[in-house]
Amino acid sequence: MPKFLHVKNCNQLVSDNNSRDRDRYVQGDYRFRYGYCKHNPRKMVKTWAEKEMRNLMRLKAAGIRCPTPLLLRLHVLVMEFIGKAGWAAPRLKDAALSLDKLRECYVEMIVAMRTLYQKCKLVHGDLSEYNILYYEGHLYIIDVSQAVDLDHPHALDFLREDCIHVSDFFRKHGVAVMTIRELFDFIVDPTITDGSVDSYLEEVQQKILARGDMSVEDEIADSVFVQTYIPKTLDHVKNVEEDVIRITSGKDTGDLYYKTITGLKEALPKDQSSPVEKQQGDTNTRPVEGSMGNPSGHSNSQESESEAESPSGSETDGDEENLSGSEDKGPLSDRSAQVDKKAARKENKKKVKEEKREARKTKVPKAVKKRKKKLAKAHKTR
Repeated sequence: MPKFLHVKNCNQLVSDNNSRDRDRYVQGDYRFRYGYCKHNPRKMVKTWAEKEMRNLMRLKAAGIRCPTPLLLRLHVLVMEFIGKAGWAAPRLKDAALSLDKLRECYVEMIVAMRTLYQKCKLVHGDLSEYNILYYEGHLYIIDVSQAVDLDHPHALDFLREDCIHVSDFFRKHGVAVMTIRELFDFIVDPTITDGSVDSYLEEVQQKILARGDMSVEDEIADSVFVQTYIPKTLDHVKNVEEDVIRITSGKDTGDLYYKTITGLKEALPKDQSSPVEKQQGDTNTRPVEGSMGNPSGHSNSQESESEAESPSGSETDGDEENLSGSEDKGPLSDRSAQVDKKAARKENKKKVKEEKREARKTKVPKAVKKRKKKLAKAHKTR
């Protein structure tokens, strides 16, 4: 056990934090479905401390540098002290680092953010230069009590906020950084393996150097991306058929933000060059379009994918002569099937509502149930 320990009182932490800010992280988290009380936040401090300890254990298991949790008693968490001889390590905000060291720290941090998302299945939610310690040449992530799981309804919003905070800090100190969308795609892209991370970052670095300083269009594209809703799965996409038609017709697909996170890039042909390779040396291309690759090449790859998924492209039909005709009818049949599904869902909802309405007619009020329980209990004690 280390000589110096850090003791964190989550009771004090919860009383200091703004209740409205805390609600953003708690609401929607299944770990607080029973232990959260808006009117008395002190009732939740025990669950809050347990959550931070479990999050720290996930980070440690994934190899991310963070304080080691040692002991948890009620709302008090004892963890490893990051520092030397009783002096705490400085925050990244207060650390005096050279430009070269800041570049190394930027790469280390974005890799840690990707590991946190891909392996720990967490989003920090409040990552900035204030919650990162610099100690012995490396960065340590702290304050993970508010970190949320990937199934949290606001997980992607928190991730984009983390990307903004990290990018803003390093950009202010002269480091050439990715755009918000490029960093977001790097973190959530499931097709990047651990062995290809270094090569991917080298390609991105060459692209950044060729692009130079961010233009006004780049900043506008980032602001649009930050405020846009991003579906987590294809089930959350409202009109998939329309997007497929756009892709197959060769139209601009730069605003299809869900392509990376849904794993759609994995369906691209292996011999096709990566989006970063396509944009090397092209300084006039916007980052939003750049991360999606060459529009013409992108449409070809998506067209091959849509043909593989559509009924006309399946091998079971065996009718290769009428392939073009079946492709034209494919979207219409898909739309009619979608209309049928919506009608079936609507009918099912109506049926469920009627059943619940009938059940409420014979429902016993809670007050009557409690009164019966009390009378039965009093009768037993007699």
